[in-house]
Amino acid sequence: MGRVEGKVALITGGARGLGEATGRTLAAEGAIVVLTDVLDAEGEVLAKDIVANGGKATYLHQDVTDEAAWDALMSDLVATHGRLDIVVNNAGVVHDANVEDTTLEAWRFVNAVNSEAVFLGTRAAIKVMKSQEPRGGSIINISSIAGLVGIENLAAYNASKGAVRLFTKSAALHVAKQGYNIRINSVHPSYTWTPMVQLLGDNTGDRDAFFDALGQAHPLGRPGAPMDIAWGVLYLASDESTWVTGSELVIDGGITAA
Repeated sequence: MGRVEGKVALITGGARGLGEATGRTLAAEGAIVVLTDVLDAEGEVLAKDIVANGGKATYLHQDVTDEAAWDALMSDLVATHGRLDIVVNNAGVVHDANVEDTTLEAWRFVNAVNSEAVFLGTRAAIKVMKSQEPRGGSIINISSIAGLVGIENLAAYNASKGAVRLFTKSAALHVAKQGYNIRINSVHPSYTWTPMVQLLGDNTGDRDAFFDALGQAHPLGRPGAPMDIAWGVLYLASDESTWVTGSELVIDGGITAA
């Protein structure tokens, strides 16, 4: 208990899936959690449940692709909590299509949410973290194994998550050179049993068979669970990782080792 005690944490895409698991985990470890999403009903219920279980959490509506909304969110957050210690850029979408079947509209939407919003969130977090006292913080960008290896039916998703990987390194080097005491890292899950991955399963026509196939594909014998990823985020959010920046935390059941 208490690994992020008293830290203020912002989690985008926080209403369900990886965001929900991360929010619950950080709150259980003492953080003051601000969840944002466009799934307002689910986000409100989750925040109330975290509070009912002894944690500190609020929910706010946010379109992560809206630049002006980021500025307003940060102003409100600092006005309410006084500082910002952790940002988890987690919001994401998937488009199940290969390069030939991907429309430009779908390409732009996936990259806007998965890549451009990570840039906006990172830039906004740096502005706050470099100016507060004591200065500093941890920014955690959720990428994917799709940011490391190609997947033939996820052309736009591959591009967006690869962008997150290298953008994270660029931003990490910049803030380190500036002496801001900000760490920026990326997390690379494999297929984790969230609503997003369940949708991919539904697209095959047999979700249960898809789940079984994922288990067979991973050396550890199962797809990921959201908590598998949340524990990794907690490490990067905590002071246990104060000498870790510009790094890739791969949490993938061994699939990229094969």
